[in-house]
Amino acid sequence: MQANSTLFHFRKDESLDRLAESVNVAQFISFAPGESHKQEYCRVLGYEANHKFDSLQYALTTLLESSVGGSINVRSFLPNDPRSHEFVYGIRSLDKAVEVVARLTAAGFFAIANETIDVHDGGVSGVLQGGVIEFSPDDTPRCVEKPGTTSLPYEWGKNLIEKVYGIVFPLESSGRHRIEFSVHPRACGWKNSHVLAWELEETDFLQISPRNIWPNNFSRLVGDKAFGLLMAEQAGLPVPQTTVISRRIAPFVFGANTNNPERWIRTCPTEQVPGKYTTHHGWLDPFALMAEEDPEHSQIASVLSQYAVRGEYSGALIVDASGNPVIEGKKGDGEAFMLGTAIPEELPEHVISDVINLFNQAFDAFGPIRFEWVHDGKKAWIVQLHRGATATLDKTIVPGSPESWQEFDIGNGLPALRVKLDALDDNQGLLIRGQVGLTSHVADVLRKANRPARLV
Repeated sequence: MQANSTLFHFRKDESLDRLAESVNVAQFISFAPGESHKQEYCRVLGYEANHKFDSLQYALTTLLESSVGGSINVRSFLPNDPRSHEFVYGIRSLDKAVEVVARLTAAGFFAIANETIDVHDGGVSGVLQGGVIEFSPDDTPRCVEKPGTTSLPYEWGKNLIEKVYGIVFPLESSGRHRIEFSVHPRACGWKNSHVLAWELEETDFLQISPRNIWPNNFSRLVGDKAFGLLMAEQAGLPVPQTTVISRRIAPFVFGANTNNPERWIRTCPTEQVPGKYTTHHGWLDPFALMAEEDPEHSQIASVLSQYAVRGEYSGALIVDASGNPVIEGKKGDGEAFMLGTAIPEELPEHVISDVINLFNQAFDAFGPIRFEWVHDGKKAWIVQLHRGATATLDKTIVPGSPESWQEFDIGNGLPALRVKLDALDDNQGLLIRGQVGLTSHVADVLRKANRPARLV
């Protein structure tokens, strides 16, 4: 990661120096070619810009001690040569650092020593350009060239980063600039803050559109339910106040007051697994819950502690194969309905109207969606949100024409349904006996398995 010379027409270390005049950059010291290892530029926490150290050893000692992780990198470059040259990562020994810089400068290269920044610290790296912000965890800003990157409008992305990490995101969106950045839970860099800029490039004026889809790498980091609710909040939809207790990020809070002190505990897998993991009305030990249900620490990203909505009616909405919303629910809380142990009931007109209003607002923001809702008698709340339409139409949950059908009685429950689906041959479909909602977790499991399935 380096400052781009297109904007300033300067060497890489000169560009870093100019970039540091306005934003936070990783601490660095640069050296000129030659046996004397002449110092060029530096930005080190606690020292004035371009402070001159007495010796190579003293300069590198200071940089190592000032680095958050006690580690530095050394990169080499030639001013008029765009090719990559030697790069040494993660140096912790002063003797090793001195040897590398001395060897490279003696060979005729410029050398930049900078603090090592851990990209696996729970933060994100990405790019801001044309009114769009894109980022991913566990990667450098080049993550935008790979699949799985979160892509959001600038204001949504800024709000999301500030909400999750509890920081102020200082970089502004401009149609004429491309900025590579990283966000870190622990302060670092020349200005000892949580956001680093790595490259600033001037471009032609550009306004681009985000590709806001999930699951993505960041939604897997915080958990699928958490990300969906964060998106719902950004779209202005009513979301109950939620605390996210994550494996890799400090707890954070979002959502609105429901005027109800009771809590729901919701396990939050990396990707949606309908009805498999615990949802509980009341408090449970979140750490014991994750240890019990995900002992390998690979499936559940977080646990949500969500303030309850006093549910007069609860249910779910999907978009069917014809593009129409399907609303189902029942009086009271919707847990039994979602698990397939209670059938849909007739809903009052004002409840249907309020849920349709939520759908219209969500559809304008995301396109086809699926969500779970709770109505408190005054308004409807979103308690889960997922993107995408379904292939469901009438009694056909998943379309298809298999050679043969197996039957399954929904009274046997969701775990038995998963076992049954796993046992099906490739050319078999499933007939579901019993009354079950098209918006329930039962239907979600069938759609996720993508086997022909219909109700009988």
